[in-house]
Amino acid sequence: MSTFHAVVWMDHQEAHVVMFDREHVEAQRIPSRSHHKHQGKAGDAAAFFAEVAQALTGTHEVLVAGPGSARNEFCDWCAAHHKSTAAIIVDSIASDHPTDPQLAAMAKQYFKKFDAMAADPSQA
Repeated sequence: MSTFHAVVWMDHQEAHVVMFDREHVEAQRIPSRSHHKHQGKAGDAAAFFAEVAQALTGTHEVLVAGPGSARNEFCDWCAAHHKSTAAIIVDSIASDHPTDPQLAAMAKQYFKKFDAMAADPSQA
């Protein structure tokens, strides 16, 4: 699905990718392949981050959220290994464990300021 915005909520166990535009919302869950909480191998994190980055293909702006360090590690990994995704990440914010509809609502509110500045007609 090619959409204007996406939000990724992630921790070391899973990522929730919610892509949306004015009329559509699509969510998917991507589990981490690490079986050990915070003790996964570096290759496990890289494969997980690569899968999340791939899921974001076609979006224009991405907000990354989550309760711990995984969101910042993902942003750093993208800067080093997936520059096209790093270029569309607009922010990384701390967030508890919202449902997918709560996550989409939070992101829509967050992106209103970007849409207003860019005069995005899809958000009118």
